[in-house]
Amino acid sequence: MRTGIWLIGARGSVAVTAVVGATALRARLVEPNGCVTELPQLRSPALPAWSELVFGGHDIVTTPVLKKADALAAAGVLPGRLVSALTADLTAIEHELRPLPAGDTQALVADRIAADLRDFRDRNALDRVVVVNVSTTEPIVTPHPAHADLARLTEALAGPDPVLPPSSLAAYAAFRAVCAFIDFTPSTGARLPALAELARVQGVPFAGNDGKTGETLVKSVLAPMFALRNLRVRSWSGLNLLGGGDGANLADPAANAAKVASKQRVLGDALGYVPEGTSRIDYVAEIGDFKTAWDLVTFEGFLGTGMRMEFTWHGCDSALAAPLVLDLARLTAAAHSAGRSGPLPELGFFFKDPLGDGPSALAEQWATLATFTAGLES
Repeated sequence: MRTGIWLIGARGSVAVTAVVGATALRARLVEPNGCVTELPQLRSPALPAWSELVFGGHDIVTTPVLKKADALAAAGVLPGRLVSALTADLTAIEHELRPLPAGDTQALVADRIAADLRDFRDRNALDRVVVVNVSTTEPIVTPHPAHADLARLTEALAGPDPVLPPSSLAAYAAFRAVCAFIDFTPSTGARLPALAELARVQGVPFAGNDGKTGETLVKSVLAPMFALRNLRVRSWSGLNLLGGGDGANLADPAANAAKVASKQRVLGDALGYVPEGTSRIDYVAEIGDFKTAWDLVTFEGFLGTGMRMEFTWHGCDSALAAPLVLDLARLTAAAHSAGRSGPLPELGFFFKDPLGDGPSALAEQWATLATFTAGLES
């Protein structure tokens, strides 16, 4: 199944790492470490093969993919030998990247995005296209009456005033072009009733939101442990330090607030209550694409004895996120091929703030994902 992966933010760190990784996997230059779809429980003939993936995308910046890959290699994110070995492939991908369209109305912008997607599909003879948002985090959206109804939204988009944030406009355009959509960010994306309606009308699936790569991944394992041992968590606070483009964007208070809200959901869901504390995100330019999270958990045990736990997570954000982007694209393409439309809550394993009301504990999310993937073969 020839599958296009169209990346919103295609010249950014996560997108370029994903492209380098998929190209290296296709050439059998690396092992699929970090790709959960390569585990025996999820490996399936329903998923597109590495050799069947074709990449394209939109971005507002113009940095060549090869130059960005060189910069990531210099920062220790990518092996330099891979960039050298894949120079021709990375240069060729430039032909499939487009500047983000502009227009006098959001309807016109959406039409131009959709036209780029259709052209990408037709030019490469693709069976499916999955649009993945890996651009910068947006502030929490202000509700608009047009968000609730597709007919009202369509009418409002033709007016002079913006009614959708960029991530939601990308989802709208993707659905219009009969493409699946994944939001790997905490932005609004397809999480509006009017867009869910459009996805069902067009027969396309969508997934999100906010890829679970570091501190929240650990929370989704540890919080159920406290719940199962009936240990009362009194407080849970975390400090996250990160650099790179994502860190710079999250220096904006509005974007930071959207990210923090996404990170905290797992505790309430897993524990059944929300303990004192919060997650804080600070930008430290010096650490580049790497991030460090330090968490302090205080809890109460038998006879009210107070105890505490601390952990530190240090990882490379792009290298953690990129394989999940590839996993999600493969799974969503297979779901589209199997006739699924609308939200895919079964993919909650990958997200901090997943769609639907499924489990928050990682083990339960894994079981749901395995069942979902097995069903794609039938």
